[in-house]
Amino acid sequence: MSADRTNRSLDGQELTRSELIDQAVAWPVAAERVLGAGSFTALLQDDVTAPDGATLQREYLKHPGAVGVIALDGRGRVALVRQYRHAVRHRLIEPPAGLLDVDGEAHLLAAQRELAEEVGLAADTWHVLVDLFTTPGIIGEGLRIYLARDLRPADAPDGFVKEGEEAEMELSWAPLADLVAAVLSGDLHNPTMVSGVLATWVAQLKGDDFGSLRPADAPWPARDALRS
Repeated sequence: MSADRTNRSLDGQELTRSELIDQAVAWPVAAERVLGAGSFTALLQDDVTAPDGATLQREYLKHPGAVGVIALDGRGRVALVRQYRHAVRHRLIEPPAGLLDVDGEAHLLAAQRELAEEVGLAADTWHVLVDLFTTPGIIGEGLRIYLARDLRPADAPDGFVKEGEEAEMELSWAPLADLVAAVLSGDLHNPTMVSGVLATWVAQLKGDDFGSLRPADAPWPARDALRS
């Protein structure tokens, strides 16, 4: 490959830090069809009008969103569960997580509830680790992952009973460093796990006791835009 061709392939706008932000935009929808609906998701098919006037047909799952928790104890270990995921036919090692399916429930309260329900823990210190769209090409799911520290035992909310896959879950622990190694080795696949432990590791490397992380009640504009 010639030097000129190589240089052309590297051409492009270099974004500044202030420009590194995803834009909330919505191309016009000429028609929307519901292909199927489940207990908490719906499969939609939209006729989308692109900026050049072309009509694109796109299918996607509408989703209520979710929260996950990287619960880190004083020994540098993370609280984990194993959960069977039928869609991928695997029993995955995961952090506590759950749907934002309670009307009007704050994101942080949902995370605190899931931590108590799934692993019987509460935490006195909370930060936002990372926000993401889990599979933006096909699922409209916004996921917020929290870092929870200063852990203590907690009872599950009154009336909560583990059912289905959750009935098989038990609390386990693993060092954060081992989880990072397992992610990079391709041994762990859950997106909450992968994103959460890598974000925790990077935040820890800053050496400021996670002070660079956002507060637990930080706005979540990307999910707000998704639901509007």
